[in-house]
Amino acid sequence: GSNVYYDDGNVYYGDEVVATADEYAAQAEAIATNIPEETPAEEDWMSLGVFALTQDGEPNGAEPTMFLQLAVSKQGILSGSLQNVTTDSVQPIEGMVDKQSQRAAWTVAGETRPLMETGIGNLTQDTAPALIHFEDGSTQQWLMVRMDQPKEDPKAKSTPATPPQ
Repeated sequence: GSNVYYDDGNVYYGDEVVATADEYAAQAEAIATNIPEETPAEEDWMSLGVFALTQDGEPNGAEPTMFLQLAVSKQGILSGSLQNVTTDSVQPIEGMVDKQSQRAAWTVAGETRPLMETGIGNLTQDTAPALIHFEDGSTQQWLMVRMDQPKEDPKAKSTPATPPQ
């Protein structure tokens, strides 16, 4: 959130140094990759929504090209997909929520970088700041903007589909 920021190679929470930038990224990686082996039951999942992703500093009005769909299990497992409309690719996402710190961190399944993180509470808001840690050691702040759920057309429900002929 807005309480966490980077300055001169350190990460601050409020006015207090909590870690070096490298240590903070390593903590996020440990959170994201600490996924339990057991698969949660279908009813144990809750959708967090679909978010458009934009890098801080992108011009206002620029159409987003990356979208993230996330769900969280009762055990704190994160799952979803990352869509890049520019490259026409969809990749599975996996990660975890650290119950003590409330940090949520995830990556493309089977990868360790880029690694994205935010506070789990942020994922209940319409806009959320997020950090992305890259392979080269750099970190960028991005913005997650919740997408509206499509409205259902009441006529579509009452009209049965016509079978192909």
